[in-house]
This record gives sequence, C-alpha cells and structure tokens, in this order.
Amino acid sequence: MLHYLSRIAPAFLPTLLLAAPVERIWLTHASQDPSEIVINWETEHPSLAVVEFGDGPELGKRISLPGKATRHQVAIPFGHGTGKLHYRAGEGENVSAIHQVKRYPEDELRLVIIGDWGFAPGRDFSAILRDDPHLLLTAGDNVPSLRQPGREGSKAFAALIDAHPEIFRSFPFLPILGNHDREIAPRGPEPPDQPVYDIEASVFREFFALPGDEWKWRFEIPRFDLSLIALDLNHIADHGTTWQTCHAWQTDSPQFLWYSETMARVKAGFVVTLMNERQSALAGATKGAWHEHFRKGSALVTGFGYFAERAELEGGLPYFNTCLKGDGDLYQDRNSRFHARVDNYLLLTLRSDAPVMRAELKSLDGTVLDQIDLAKRTATRRN
Repeated sequence: MLHYLSRIAPAFLPTLLLAAPVERIWLTHASQDPSEIVINWETEHPSLAVVEFGDGPELGKRISLPGKATRHQVAIPFGHGTGKLHYRAGEGENVSAIHQVKRYPEDELRLVIIGDWGFAPGRDFSAILRDDPHLLLTAGDNVPSLRQPGREGSKAFAALIDAHPEIFRSFPFLPILGNHDREIAPRGPEPPDQPVYDIEASVFREFFALPGDEWKWRFEIPRFDLSLIALDLNHIADHGTTWQTCHAWQTDSPQFLWYSETMARVKAGFVVTLMNERQSALAGATKGAWHEHFRKGSALVTGFGYFAERAELEGGLPYFNTCLKGDGDLYQDRNSRFHARVDNYLLLTLRSDAPVMRAELKSLDGTVLDQIDLAKRTATRRN
C-alpha cells in the first residue's frame, strides 16, 4: 500500500515515505561454503548494490558493490551461531525493511525439500513454517514455464518469490532444475522445428546465485557432516530432439563424469542427491551406471511424480519422491515401501551428535506420512 500511495500522491507524503521499496528479496548460497549467504533483490529502477547487516537491528556492517542495476546479488558473512543475522538491502530511495535469517545451528539442523512448486499455487505452508527449517531446497519444476503471459522469462521466478515473500527473505533457498524451469515454447504432441527448452537454463542461472555451474551444484554443511548434490536430470528419453530439456546425462557426459568424481571425493557422512527424473529411467538407459554412484550416498530425492513415495533400491539406498501437488497418477516404484496420493514435502533432520539423519515425508497439514532414520555412510559406501 505504501508503494502504491507513493506513486499516486507524492505531494502529500513526507519525504521519508517516498522511497521506492525493494520489490523482492531471496536468499541463496553461491558457493559450497555455508559461511557466506547471498542476499538477492530487485528494484524497479537501477540502484546501488548495498547490504547492511549485523547481529541485531542496529546492523553496523556494510558491503557495497560498484555500479547500478535492477537485480542484485551480494554475498555477506553468515556461518553458524545461536542468533539471527539481521540485514537490509539497498539504500537511499531503493531500500528494504530490516529482515532476519537464522544462522546454521550448532545442535539440530532441519532441511525441507519440496517438488513441483510451479504446479501447486495457493498452498498453505503453515506446517513447513512450524518445522522452522534452516534451509529450503527443491526437487525441480519451481515454475510452470517461462512463457506464461505476463510471467515470461525471469518474471516467472519473480512471481514465485512474490507469492511467498516471508519465506524467501527468511530462509536460504537452493533450488534444482526441472524441465518446466526452462520451458520457452509449447511442447505439443510432436517435437517441433525449434527447441522447446533452453537446455542451458540461462534464465534460472541468472536469477539464482547458486554454487558451481548452478544447473548442477554441491553444497556442504560440515558441522553436520552433510553434503547436498544437485543434478540436472529430467525427461532423459527426449535427448537429441527439440524436446530435449536437460544437459547430457550419458556415461561419457561431463555431468556424469562430474558426479562420479564428486562421489569418489566427498567425505561427508551424509550425502543427499537431488534430481528431477525417475530413477528407473536412468537405470534402464545407462544399465545402472548412475546407480553405482547413487548407492555411495545416503539418499536419492526426486520430484518426478505427483505423489509421495519412499522406495528402497538395490543396496538399501532410500529413494524419495516428493511433490507439493500430490494428486497425480500413482505409478509406484517396483521397490516401493511407502506411497500416498497427497500434497507433501520431505523434512530431513540432523543432530551434530547423532549418527543418523531422520527423513520424514509429511503432508501439508503437518502429518508425518512416513519416517525412516538413515545411518551415516560406512567406509565401504564412501569408496
């Protein structure tokens, strides 16, 4: 309302109320290191990139970058601690209110993973807020497409932030890619002459400051002996056509080689891999080559299907499917141990002094649908 009034009646408002507010804020990480967090924001007009921050509302510290722009990404110190980081983005006529974000804790860490956000508008996230996560991740398809009228390109991701401003300015956010996050043309019944998807996911990568190549990434929280790894795997059967959506996935591809090398090097006791493809599709297409490396981790998470599921793959690997829109066709994994057609999310809880990670599939009313404790990786699974 203040922004609206400042536009229609500037002559009747005090000078201090004429400042154009920051339009949206979202928090990410741009490296594997949790000791830094990135404050992202947009303004209507080009402005300076300034973040003030501190342990309390008095702030006291400041980082500024040269030049003016309408989208900003500023990394500031973060790390672990019992208190909250207070921050304010922008300055002068383009400045936000002071917001808060929890630092990563010393004792108990909670992560929420959601899938298919783009197809679940208007959902009540009260249960997720009650779980009070320290980090929010996705399993792909964060938006319906990049071609909806009025939400073309980066406007699609801006609309996602605008739908839940209190979430994105309060929790670090690490999304992964689904096919809809780069859909630039209608798919149609047959592959058209022009590409339907931007394989490089250029809009997604420009909007979100993420670790690594951004379309694939790795993030570490050493205090909890945790490594999170994101892959770009979706609709692999369409590779080589104008329906191709993700980067190459074959066993000689850069993505596969990166993942195999990463899994050979990672030392964390808990390793969670995130993707947006059905595990059986990868198993069949590569004769189990991807699974050889999946099994070295603690869990595999996807957002491919519109339902909740936990399966146990060969070697005991837990495989989760999670989706905010859980009313789709139910096609169970052949190794399914639990499944339900209900809107859901996945909550992971770790304690710094515990040898297990708890994984809970939960409905959006907070009901625990399925629960399992995952032990730290053994020396055998790390090699």
